[in-house]
Amino acid sequence: MSCLLATSVLLLAACGTRSGGRAPVEDRGAGMGRPAPAVVDPKLLPGYENAGKPGYYTVKPGDTLIRIGLDTGQNWRDIGRWSNLENPNLIEVGQVLRVAPPVETSVAVARPVTSGSATPAATGPASASSAPTQSASAAKPAASAPAAGSGSDEEVAWIWPAQGPVLAGFDEAKNKGMDIAGKAGDPIMASADGRVVYAGAGLRGYGNLIILKHNNTFLTAYAHNQTLLVKEDQSVRKGQKIAEMGASDADRVKLHFEIRRQGKPVDPSKFLPAK
Repeated sequence: MSCLLATSVLLLAACGTRSGGRAPVEDRGAGMGRPAPAVVDPKLLPGYENAGKPGYYTVKPGDTLIRIGLDTGQNWRDIGRWSNLENPNLIEVGQVLRVAPPVETSVAVARPVTSGSATPAATGPASASSAPTQSASAAKPAASAPAAGSGSDEEVAWIWPAQGPVLAGFDEAKNKGMDIAGKAGDPIMASADGRVVYAGAGLRGYGNLIILKHNNTFLTAYAHNQTLLVKEDQSVRKGQKIAEMGASDADRVKLHFEIRRQGKPVDPSKFLPAK
């Protein structure tokens, strides 16, 4: 009996020694292609004080920076810069990221009003966003000029990105875009002028993916490609060949095409011209 008791004590001691050491290090990193892991105390994470504010996003399980960029209509690189991320591959559940550009403020020097000088109200329409000390000549162009490279954000002349028949249309719950059939190697074309904000295979379920930003409102996504022919930050023209159709991360050769307005998927058939 004493031998059996001694053996049991030794086994318990050995188990306690193994479990009492340092816990294994958990890879908590998530970024462009790796999903975010289990949540830690959010008060210990960067940006906690901005949680819930407009223009900010709280990282959820499964998020990556590419996914967040697609869902918010922003370039993932911009999000990393706005959020002061030293390493875009390291984001954590509960971390709060800025997903809207910081408001740029300019400091105007107040000048005394002299006799005969015109006030903004007298010389032109007032701008709600103009600084009180801004002159009318400066305020008027600022109010009328469109955002750089955006034109009229709602007026985009779209074309079909591929010529095959539609396999599956838009379904808000099941399909965030439309699937277009074709053969491996068929050309995939930019549906409108834009800039490449992502080109790679870092978003699960999309295979070889290209994301174009057309203006401050619209993004398009082109998934399951066989070959990518453009690089990030490259400007492209409507109708330019940007990829070749394939079956990467798909059950068959097809193009999965999405149009997103402010990051929200919309029905491409309502924007593309009739065939």
